[in-house]
Amino acid sequence: MTADDPATLDDGQGAFGSSSQTGLDAVDEQLIDQLAHRARPGGLQLAGEGGLLQALTKRLMESGLEGEITDHLGYDRHDPAGRDGGNSRNGHRTKTVLKDVGPVEIDVPRDRDASFEPKIVAKRQKRLSGVDELVISLSAKGLTTGEVQAHLAEVYGAEVSRQTISTITDKVLEGMAEWQNRPLDPVYPVIFIDAIHVKIRDGKVANRPIYVALAVTCEGHRDILGLWAGDGGEGAKHWLHVLTELKNRGVNDVLMVVCDGLTGLPEAINNVWPQTVTQTCVVHLLRNSFRYAGRQHWDAIAKALRPIYTAPTEASALERFYEFTDTWGTRYPAIVRLWENAWAEFVPFLAFDAEIRKVICSTNAIESVNARIRRAVKARGHFPNEQAALKCVYMAIMSLDPTGQGRKRWTMRWKPALNAFEIAFDGRLAAGRK
Repeated sequence: MTADDPATLDDGQGAFGSSSQTGLDAVDEQLIDQLAHRARPGGLQLAGEGGLLQALTKRLMESGLEGEITDHLGYDRHDPAGRDGGNSRNGHRTKTVLKDVGPVEIDVPRDRDASFEPKIVAKRQKRLSGVDELVISLSAKGLTTGEVQAHLAEVYGAEVSRQTISTITDKVLEGMAEWQNRPLDPVYPVIFIDAIHVKIRDGKVANRPIYVALAVTCEGHRDILGLWAGDGGEGAKHWLHVLTELKNRGVNDVLMVVCDGLTGLPEAINNVWPQTVTQTCVVHLLRNSFRYAGRQHWDAIAKALRPIYTAPTEASALERFYEFTDTWGTRYPAIVRLWENAWAEFVPFLAFDAEIRKVICSTNAIESVNARIRRAVKARGHFPNEQAALKCVYMAIMSLDPTGQGRKRWTMRWKPALNAFEIAFDGRLAAGRK
């Protein structure tokens, strides 16, 4: 079957079925069987150059365009009404458009006074629905512009310039700005904050932090509140700016903020939300402890610290800490001082049972997001500017959990914690649901 095959593709209602039919309801199953039956004997492939999908796409698009110009002129093709000297059909022009089934060459009808403005394939439009989404999806998965270009050429036989690919991905910037400034919920049970570093060329290539805030909603859903590019300066000072922006966007109360052990961060959090409990990430605390210890002692120190963060109560944890100090304090006083300085922000999670501790004692909830971001930025080496880096990170997080299964697992995992928060925080969580 070719584009010139005389087989009729409609049943008298037009190429796209009656106006009352949508989606699969508009598809004639017998017609699909007939097309497949005709394709098999000739060995016609489904996709690719010269494939059935490409030919069918061409016919459907051309049929739709003919319907559009008929509506525009007010008479059918070959109708004598077009001979009265007014505007009329004026042949066709050939145009190649890029579709997700590959490049499709179509004949676009023209009229004599050039007033026809097609909607299916607009003037100067070279790409149809699906292509932009494909490019953005590939970019979000970490492919560079050159790799996206090579993929489109190899799989779809489509030659797309790198500039065109960049233009397509730039479309996300408008959506990113709207997303970054959207209003937020008045209350969040927990917000996890963390930063990753990317290489940005600003005169010279340097590591710059991208700050990420991930919240758990009152319904137990995950919500990334925003992305911010730092200048590489003092982290706690920039976090104060970020948290203040969140408050200005409507966040009046947060029960807990889980963060690393950055100096000055608890003060920044309490400056914005005075009632908020700051929870230091236990994993970060352990990592920082190992920095002060010799490699040969890591296993022994990890074993000695475990009874502290798994203790049933704060009092028990303090006893285990004194035991650790007696054993290791002389050799590694810096580790003891590290835990002493972090103690007030380390102990809050000990007030909850083991199941709840798992989800609030570390920034693991945001680490999976950071892992996706790192995978997306790794292939690029460095970015020409801050906006390019934010665009890449934004596309990466927008492509998270395409099936929605992760959202379901997340919500189920947080139900016990939310019930405990309802009791522990004296109704502050319930106020957020009103």
